[in-house]
Amino acid sequence: MTEDGLRGLYVAHRAELLRFLSARTGDAAEAQDLVQEVWLRIERGALGPIANGRAYLFRIAHHLVLDRVRERARRAARERDWADVALDQREGEADPQQASTEAMLIATQDSARLAAAIAALPEGAGRAFRLHKIDGLSHAETAARLGISRKGVEKHMAVAMTHLRRSLADEADVR
Repeated sequence: MTEDGLRGLYVAHRAELLRFLSARTGDAAEAQDLVQEVWLRIERGALGPIANGRAYLFRIAHHLVLDRVRERARRAARERDWADVALDQREGEADPQQASTEAMLIATQDSARLAAAIAALPEGAGRAFRLHKIDGLSHAETAARLGISRKGVEKHMAVAMTHLRRSLADEADVR
């Protein structure tokens, strides 16, 4: 299918895509945004051969919804963490400035230790860990991206988690 054919399919199925996205998001405005994002993906793409253009359009739409859900989850977790830190500081700290500085220093050190532990992961386990935990891909998506089985991803993740637990525990023992 050519890009012109895909554009034509987009125009023909735009209303159906909008209903599909409205049903998944529960928000007409967000569905409109996502339909536009589908169009932008089509316009941007240097596309290879596509066997079923309609299915391709709906797959793009589905992945965009998943991306939004993942981003909301990450944002909510960040906001929860920030609220927890702020609440801890207000509850028991005599000097909020000092507590804030100490918390930032500890967080920076913890982040550096974690980054070093991730960098030291074996190659396969490191790639699987980054795709799954950092990029937010599912095990199936990670497997497809790496060209391995889902079981292979699970084994890489088990190796990565064991390695990280040991590295971080060793760091804690050194302190």
